[in-house]
Amino acid sequence: MREYLLVLLVAAGATYLVSGLCRRLALRWGAVARVRDRDVHVVPIPYFGGVAMLVGIAAAVLVASRLPFLGSQPLVTHDAAYVLLAAVVICVVGVLDDLYDMSALVKLAGQVLAAGIVVVNGVRMMWIPLPNRIISLDDITSIAITVFFIVLCTNAVNFVDGLDGLATGVVAIGAMAFFTFCYVLTREQDLSRATTSALIAVALVGACLGFLPHNWFPAQMFMGDSGSMLLGLMLATSAISLTGQFGLPQIQPGTEGGGVLPAYLPLVLPVAILALPLLDVVLAWTRRTIAGRWWFVADKQHLHHQLLRRGHSHRGAVALLYLWSALISFGVIAIGLSRSWVVMAGVAVLAVVAVVLTLSRPLDRSTEHPQIPSRRG
Repeated sequence: MREYLLVLLVAAGATYLVSGLCRRLALRWGAVARVRDRDVHVVPIPYFGGVAMLVGIAAAVLVASRLPFLGSQPLVTHDAAYVLLAAVVICVVGVLDDLYDMSALVKLAGQVLAAGIVVVNGVRMMWIPLPNRIISLDDITSIAITVFFIVLCTNAVNFVDGLDGLATGVVAIGAMAFFTFCYVLTREQDLSRATTSALIAVALVGACLGFLPHNWFPAQMFMGDSGSMLLGLMLATSAISLTGQFGLPQIQPGTEGGGVLPAYLPLVLPVAILALPLLDVVLAWTRRTIAGRWWFVADKQHLHHQLLRRGHSHRGAVALLYLWSALISFGVIAIGLSRSWVVMAGVAVLAVVAVVLTLSRPLDRSTEHPQIPSRRG
């Protein structure tokens, strides 16, 4: 655990320190978010937050490769290296989009290329659990499902990146939930606690925490597509690598207190972690298809827009989506680990509270403005 904590701190510190430099570069090169009808901010904001997070993640992976425990696991260092290479590719694609506003098809090609890098080098989904049986995937099916999952997660995070600090915090919560599950799984099953999944997840948490002070309302900089696609890729590969690192014979059901549900949680949990972004994607695709538009044609009907229309402040809407992310991801973990009616009841009560807070109309809305100019030279 100490090495994982060090990795988190390195990622957070490096991201925080590099963000200022990336902001200046974005301003110099003209990589700024112009104000559009569908946007919430009212002044241009520099991009390149994704570059800062990539530097933080790279620093964390490099440090991990030199540590006595994490660095001594060849599979972990091998997989992390290729995930990092894919992260560089997708971040470059995002930077080019932030600079030149590339078409959706070009970005999709870049996402597939990044997914192909990790797949070709062995980071892919190996099996799928079903009731009463486990399906082992052949190479072609494994590659197709893995690429699809990575591209889906990449676009899901991109869709939810609509308010200051929203995507950063949601991904940080989800990555922390997945790290918690990975660590508990290896402890409960008496397996090696050095896993690619845990390493990527904890580095991702650190990068998000390091960037959040720059991205919190009112944001000094945005992550841009370089950041949102990077976060989606890292979350997806963290989940996928778990199914590849442990073979089915290694994972057995727990005993005391019901133990964990290892055959199902590795695949259910990623969906729970990305529940809000995935829901936003499905609703957007459905809404735009019904309206006769392409799915990639942006609008102002996302979940966070709906919360703002109900009268929630900028920070209030972000806090509510944080609450839902934490409730769903950690709730699934708590129920899966304990299988206790008390835990289920507690999660249900919290869900009711979250529903009430979400549907209520604040009586005294904050005097926040959509975006307040500050220190934007």
